[in-house]
Amino acid sequence: MIDASHSATRRGLLRGIAALPVTALLPAAARAAAPATSVVDTSGLAVTDDTVTVGILHSLTGTMALSEVGSVDAENLAINEINKTGGVLRRQIKVIEADGASDWPTFAEKARLLLANDHCAAVFGCWTSASRKAALPVFEQYNGLLYYPTFYEGLEQSKNVIYTGQEATQQILTALNWLSDVKKAKSFFLVGSDYIWPRTTNKIARKHIEQHLKSSRVVGEEYYPLGSTEFNTVINKIRLYKPDVIVADVVGGSNVAFFKQLKASGINLDRQLLMTLATTEDEIRGIGGENVAGAYASFKYFQSIETPDNKTFVAAFKKAYGPDSVVGDATQAAYLGPYLWKEAVEKAGSFDVDKVVAASPGIELKNAPEGYVRLHPNHHLWSRSLIGHARADGQFDIVYRSPELIEPNPFPKGYQ
Repeated sequence: MIDASHSATRRGLLRGIAALPVTALLPAAARAAAPATSVVDTSGLAVTDDTVTVGILHSLTGTMALSEVGSVDAENLAINEINKTGGVLRRQIKVIEADGASDWPTFAEKARLLLANDHCAAVFGCWTSASRKAALPVFEQYNGLLYYPTFYEGLEQSKNVIYTGQEATQQILTALNWLSDVKKAKSFFLVGSDYIWPRTTNKIARKHIEQHLKSSRVVGEEYYPLGSTEFNTVINKIRLYKPDVIVADVVGGSNVAFFKQLKASGINLDRQLLMTLATTEDEIRGIGGENVAGAYASFKYFQSIETPDNKTFVAAFKKAYGPDSVVGDATQAAYLGPYLWKEAVEKAGSFDVDKVVAASPGIELKNAPEGYVRLHPNHHLWSRSLIGHARADGQFDIVYRSPELIEPNPFPKGYQ
């Protein structure tokens, strides 16, 4: 039972399955075949003969909600699909949502509630590295399991985290090499939000630019607090230094002001090369495609991927959340989390976190929207890297796709 003060902070407590008793969703034969709860749960998780409870922990309010609500939607979509096909170990998934509210201490507290009070078998969530870093000690203390969906700086590996987004060598280095090789960029201006991911990302970027890209240099580096809406100072510096390329890792609601002020200043992204590492279709929906058109982006997924699997996924997403909804990189990576967890649980024959973790390396999804992915022993995914060129309609034309899956390398030598 969840107390009123705890439940008041949550949205959609039993989304998708609350209207019916769970046992009504499965035929008698399937219910009879379910393995005993005493077998599949030996560590006191929220598992019954019919259900298993998981958490979703994202910012539903605050400056990061612009980016994170899509991840909530994707995780719920995956869970609802899994439930419709029989659930996990013949159990339907119940969801408890918690709002991190774009505040890192709140993420840690909500993670504690999901694990210590609600005994969630897994949690899908966090978005910024700051929120993940705040919650990580809680997951390690309570031996919880977090599926983290966002591209991030790397330099981390935890037994208690499965990272479904790209790490730095898969995203940043690919982007910089492409800018140097294809666009012949030599001078770079780095601008980001002021927290761990942009600062660490740009530290790695600077080392790569100065040590691995011939005759290249960083001519400027600036940071702004999360939620900032005033970028005229850095825009004036960009106009002064005239870099070949702006590398932008501005996140959340600040993206709206950043791109609109770039355009208002007269900087034309058809002539001024800009590579964003954080602005996906989700953010562009709030910014306006006309303000981002001409920019480039480096991710492992774009909604415009022309494959049957992705078209099926996008159609399902739009059916669930409306024809104007869009899917960005982290949203798609969030969708993978429940499926990776389901595969690992069923391989382990147990919801116990230690057994699920042990079963996870080598888990593969052959029909993911982004394409084939496989989970590395370091808890990151092998995946391809893509470069997209933003259009005025908020979508991207894919101009580069790595020919092979890129092995995740969260601790690259020479970049730490």
